[in-house]
Amino acid sequence: MRPAPVYIRDDYRGSGKLAGRAALITGGDSGIGRAVAVHFAREGADVSIVYLDEHDDARATRRLVEQEGQRCITISGDVGDPDFCAYAVRTHMERLGRLDVLVNNAGEQHVQTRFEDISMQQLEQTFRTNFFAYFAFAKAALPHLGEGGAVINTTSVTAYRGSDHLIDYSATKGAIVAFTRSLANALAERGIRVNGVAPGPIWTPLIPATFDAEHVESFGGDTPLGRAGQPAEVAPCYVLLASADGSYMTGQVLHPNGGQFMET
Repeated sequence: MRPAPVYIRDDYRGSGKLAGRAALITGGDSGIGRAVAVHFAREGADVSIVYLDEHDDARATRRLVEQEGQRCITISGDVGDPDFCAYAVRTHMERLGRLDVLVNNAGEQHVQTRFEDISMQQLEQTFRTNFFAYFAFAKAALPHLGEGGAVINTTSVTAYRGSDHLIDYSATKGAIVAFTRSLANALAERGIRVNGVAPGPIWTPLIPATFDAEHVESFGGDTPLGRAGQPAEVAPCYVLLASADGSYMTGQVLHPNGGQFMET
């Protein structure tokens, strides 16, 4: 990608907010997931990253985490398969020994300019990756999340404003908002917080992989800040929600979106 995404600011100073903790991050090989992994590591957490088959990207993320002095394990597979989700959690526990934070972040999107061109196969595939996987990972992780644990779900600005060319994707992101609020209510009595992050236009590999050159060139230009955001500008939201700094937040969604106003 040109320019390359910024995954962490040079002047970001960790302060041990996640020291001694361990996090599982889906879609952690690149983009927002990679930025979250590196920020968590700088705050003292060991991490496992789950990804599909981008092995070089996953190795690059692992190197960045290890440069922060933390352990990182990589787990490859299809998050749309609930058996794999359970396997990934088991592997995390076997290798890292504890699970304090689950970050549901893996996702896919497919542009269709006409609603009738969205096949049922595409709809089901998008929901399996973007929503069913969140449910399956939360279910598999729950026995290991004690009081003080956190679940953070990545939704999107499209859940609030819609998208005429990403209708199925937007629908999954709306489902994630409802899931986040409902699960937060269900787990509050156990001391487990559940929150979400709804990024706006963020410069990640998903963008040039999804859109044509014209859209990529103008990407993010319609925000009040007039530009796309960087993964490094989103990841601190996850640090807040994963750490004691967010101890009185549950069922909430943070909106790093360049100034676009959203009804929450």
